[in-house]
Amino acid sequence: MNESVNLTVFFEDPFWVAVYERTAGRKLQAARVVFGAEPKDSDVYEFFLKNWSRLRFSPAVAAGRREKTEINPKRMQRKIHRRVAASGAGTKSQQALKLLQEQNKQERREKSKEAKEAEKERKFGLRQQRRKEKHKGR
Repeated sequence: MNESVNLTVFFEDPFWVAVYERTAGRKLQAARVVFGAEPKDSDVYEFFLKNWSRLRFSPAVAAGRREKTEINPKRMQRKIHRRVAASGAGTKSQQALKLLQEQNKQERREKSKEAKEAEKERKFGLRQQRRKEKHKGR
């Protein structure tokens, strides 16, 4: 099985962001880390060494095949512009991160819904208890 790892650090206004991609076979997973100020290379390396086990990777998505042949840089640039214009901006890692974001959003919605239901039941129980106490003549 062919495995590869890729780290990209870029500025996404107003923070510096690192996207860590790992590809195993034909499946790609990505994790996104937000840094505050511009990190040094040593800071990024140290962060990933210490926090590797705590990174939350997205679910695996199908990764496309990469071309291994050398391409003229200008030709490659024209190719990229055509693809972006046709399909819109968005890489596989961005799609994987979006999938992770949607899953987290769904989990948050479910938790808040359960909390609202529990609060509703608690208030109903209190109302019932007050009504019973009124009828007891206290």
